[in-house]
Amino acid sequence: MTHAVVLGASMGGLLAARALVGSYDRITVVDRDPLSEDVGHRRGVPQAKHFHTILLRGVQALDEMFPGLTDELVAAGALRVGFNVDARFVLAGHPMVRSDTGASDIQTTRPMLEGAVRAKVAELPGVRLAPGCDVVGPVFEDGRVTGVKVTRDGAEEVLAADLVVDAMGRTGRARAWLAALGLPTPAEDRIDVDMMYASRLVRPATPFKDKLVLVGPVPGRPTGFAFAAQEHGQWMVTQVGMAGDHPPTDEAAFLAFLKRSAPPDVQDAVVASEPLTEIRTHRFPASLRRRYERLARFPEGLLVFGDAMCSFNPIYGQGMTVAAMEAEALRKCLKDGEADLARRFFRAAARIIDPVWQLNALGDLALPEITGHRSLSTRALNRYVARLQRVATHDPVAAAAFIRTIGLLQPPTSILRPDVLARVVVGGLRRG
Repeated sequence: MTHAVVLGASMGGLLAARALVGSYDRITVVDRDPLSEDVGHRRGVPQAKHFHTILLRGVQALDEMFPGLTDELVAAGALRVGFNVDARFVLAGHPMVRSDTGASDIQTTRPMLEGAVRAKVAELPGVRLAPGCDVVGPVFEDGRVTGVKVTRDGAEEVLAADLVVDAMGRTGRARAWLAALGLPTPAEDRIDVDMMYASRLVRPATPFKDKLVLVGPVPGRPTGFAFAAQEHGQWMVTQVGMAGDHPPTDEAAFLAFLKRSAPPDVQDAVVASEPLTEIRTHRFPASLRRRYERLARFPEGLLVFGDAMCSFNPIYGQGMTVAAMEAEALRKCLKDGEADLARRFFRAAARIIDPVWQLNALGDLALPEITGHRSLSTRALNRYVARLQRVATHDPVAAAAFIRTIGLLQPPTSILRPDVLARVVVGGLRRG
């Protein structure tokens, strides 16, 4: 019998557990929070009260791992949103022309999505959820991890394991464990964004024509918002402010802040809506990437997964989709056995993370308010992307190419394809 223990039952941990099914006889997913069937907000997922999305590529991955999941979510009230068909995007100050990307995402609150995935994982053979467990640390023997110590109801116990997966999110502890053992720790890349969300659920007084309106920050105004349809007729209003320009939480100031970026129809809809929750906030100081793939030594029996490896600026909505892609990569690595698993998985994950991290960095560093090194290539790419976004206001091919890229259906290099490049150059000159 083989046993794997996943630390963390948020989306990253659940997707990691799904990847382990079929390779381990038993999989235990531990979390400090209660994991009741009555799905609600959990202490361990403070960001859950704000706008979430599974990007186009993520929907594909979830449906492959959990056949029928998105259909079940829609039947329960979630919405399919055709990117750039049912959604209105205003990026870098430019409203994108409507264009069919041939794909849709799923819009729902985080508790509904995570609850549905958790229920699917709990039904998988050999999987056991273990709530109410605080992680103390791994057990090391002869240079490898052989289990993990947890406390439950005040008593400490050891869960013996052939594999332990740190999926405890941004605060993942593997780096500290390595340091405590005197082992090399991964280098960290960091982009300080000083971002804050302020969100509430509302119920519009009258039907709203779009299912999503998303306006991004621009130079000189590092703020934006999402107005997004959710299950059961609810809508999420999430405002974002970067570089310390944070949205307020009192009623009048919250609406005044919205006027800085929202078009009149959204302002009117929000003002007329019935508030369903208080205004709630979430701070995010910096995007953080830990370079585990560069380590020459790493203990056997341990993996790092999801946000514990790379925590992206959440305004781009890429975290859960990247975790789903990492789960696909982990399944492929496990088909070749456990030998050298960490090195193979970290390198596979890096190939997923690299282009997404570059997209995030381009978006963040396009704002002069964000501190960071801007290489010549970064400045050139940001000028090109700015022109592409201008052309995408009237060119549906350019718009679809950009949406499919930020939806992770295709790599960032795809916006440099000759057909797109020609439209950007010629279209940009004509508009100029």
